[in-house]
Amino acid sequence: MSEDSIYQSLRGSLGYLRLAAAAEALPAELDYAQKMKLGHSAFLGRLLEVEVAATEERRRAGLERFGRLPAPWRVEDFDFDAQPSVDRAMINELATLRFLEDATNVLFIGPPGVGKTMLAVALGRASIDAGYRTYYTTAADLVARCHRAALEGRWATTMRFFAGPRLLIIDEVGYLPLASEAAAALFQVITQRYLKGSIALTTNLGVGSWGKIFDDPMVAAAMLDRLLHKSVVFNIDGDSYRMRTHRARSERLRPRGKPDGDK
Repeated sequence: MSEDSIYQSLRGSLGYLRLAAAAEALPAELDYAQKMKLGHSAFLGRLLEVEVAATEERRRAGLERFGRLPAPWRVEDFDFDAQPSVDRAMINELATLRFLEDATNVLFIGPPGVGKTMLAVALGRASIDAGYRTYYTTAADLVARCHRAALEGRWATTMRFFAGPRLLIIDEVGYLPLASEAAAALFQVITQRYLKGSIALTTNLGVGSWGKIFDDPMVAAAMLDRLLHKSVVFNIDGDSYRMRTHRARSERLRPRGKPDGDK
């Protein structure tokens, strides 16, 4: 076979095996191998590295799309000095993701604006970067999805969906009261994941006030029992980030006093 025929055959084989990145890189890698006098093993290794990198990027992009994180926050973006009630060492430990190994839950409790969502999403970002399936949802969206699933006969499928991610982020629990049906849906999701997958949950109500969210205090108690069995809990207080930003902007826009002597 001629050299051109060998090249076309090799390119065709790579395409047939769906190694698109390697096929695309083949001409440049052949030129490099010839220039650097690489052996067959070195050439093949470089070509496969191209395909592995492309596969990893596709997988990361897929995890990114699936995760639906609402912002690109990372742990290093959090202002620990502004929120001294947050244990920096514990957050850094959680960012290692060892808590995912034994399905530990993480609860962020505090008033609006103190960084609960930011921290939960930052852990989600670390999880995606490490290659774990991660999914973000608000409590309201979760129960709405479960309600639709019940009406359409897809309850079991939806429960399997929420049981699947290694880390499930449930944001804004407690901002709106949940009727008995909605509370039951949230309870079922938590039960499906119990001791199998981690939940990072944010709420504006302390655990002692969860009876205010749900019609049935027994359901609230059962949920908390499962969530807290293996968990790390952060009670965050302090000023709202948004209020601090508002005050700082107001200070900048406030007219400065006239110097002494001005009329």
